[in-house]
Amino acid sequence: MRRRLVISYLLLMVLVLIALETPLAITLATRETDRVRADRLADATRFASLAGPALRGGSTGPLESELRSYDELYRIGAAVVDRDRGDVVASASWRPAAGTATALEAALAGQQVSGPESVWPWVDGPVVVAVPINDGGEVLGAVVTVSPVASVRRAVTAWWLLLAGIGLLAVLACVLTAFGLAGWVLRPVFELDAVTHEITEGDRSARVQHHLGPPELRRLVASFNTMADAVSDVMDRQRAFVAHASHQLRNPLTALRLRVEELGPSLTDPEGRAEHRLALEETDRLALLLDALLTLARAERQENERVVVDAAEVAASRVAAWQPLARHRSITLGLVAPGGPAYARTVPTAVDQALDALIDNAVKFSGAGGEVTVTVAVRDGGVALEVRDTGPGMTESQLGQATERFWRAPDVQNMDGAGLGLTIVAVLVDASDGRLTMRTGEPRGLVAGLWFPGPEGGPPEGAAADAVPQGLPAAAG
Repeated sequence: MRRRLVISYLLLMVLVLIALETPLAITLATRETDRVRADRLADATRFASLAGPALRGGSTGPLESELRSYDELYRIGAAVVDRDRGDVVASASWRPAAGTATALEAALAGQQVSGPESVWPWVDGPVVVAVPINDGGEVLGAVVTVSPVASVRRAVTAWWLLLAGIGLLAVLACVLTAFGLAGWVLRPVFELDAVTHEITEGDRSARVQHHLGPPELRRLVASFNTMADAVSDVMDRQRAFVAHASHQLRNPLTALRLRVEELGPSLTDPEGRAEHRLALEETDRLALLLDALLTLARAERQENERVVVDAAEVAASRVAAWQPLARHRSITLGLVAPGGPAYARTVPTAVDQALDALIDNAVKFSGAGGEVTVTVAVRDGGVALEVRDTGPGMTESQLGQATERFWRAPDVQNMDGAGLGLTIVAVLVDASDGRLTMRTGEPRGLVAGLWFPGPEGGPPEGAAADAVPQGLPAAAG
């Protein structure tokens, strides 16, 4: 953008300079030529006044002396010719030049002739001047001078070089001014672009300086900052509402569950006991949903902070934590990890919660006799984790909807879970600048892949795995 603006200003300036300096250059060349022509006409006219009596009386001595002195002083050849175009008197350097014959013909017809109209730096032709010699109204002959134009060419060239220098200085000033003006105009645009990227990357406190650029862009910047404040405030209010609502609902939900549980001993009807059990399960499911909403709200607030964790160690700890449930459901849960550490740079607890959610879903849907394998590998400048199961998997359309909030596959509506596990994983991975991929396994099952970037500047010394902080439960589906 800046380059295009500068080129536009420069092109306009060059066109203006050409429009102004070209007529001036032509005028200067014509002025220098007219000055020389006027001098030569005056000299030739004086010679013609001396040549009239000389031609009548036949005495050319004084005229010859004048021409000789003129030639020695100015190095300009001059000659006096009669009506038959024969040389009567000529100076030592006299040589006919191009245009002499035409000038003599006009002079013998009674006209004063001088040419050319203008001397250009690239033209070598001389200035030819012819004046008729009159005596009593009769043309007796003509005086012709041939002047070299070297001095005129030098003068014209000097003027033109001066104009070119002034033009170059004007162009340089225009370029400097154009760069400054373009920078002043475009600085708010660059700031808007940079701040937009910062906000996209999670820094919602970034704002544009409102005193930059022209008034129109200042108003745009002020509107952008107001919009960013409004969006940030809405997001904060939304997340705060979700967190507060989830927290406030836990106390009445706990009290409701206790009351429902206390009703159990008083129920003697088998159908009533079954309904009582379903009510308890629904309260437990609602409690899981509130916990997941709290986890999601907290995960979305982890915007800029990054920690370095050993993903291999974290994966080993999570596999060990889920082993009892896997054995209880007759599922084989295994880990494939490199021999050494695999460091990743993520938001706090991202690896823990993501693996918890993926392993939970894999164990939940694999069924008795199934297998769940967690793989850790250093790849593409970061750490890749993969959770593979032997469950029913998902269709292509279901894979595209799996990370939506509260989404659950139609055939698992009655299973435990809130439908927020994969949503939390996606939020944590995105906040860590990582990637979440899901595909159908072969021959069956689901393969969920995670990739987190490696630490900047290489793995740090003594980096340890992160742990789930108090009050932040592991994500569950």
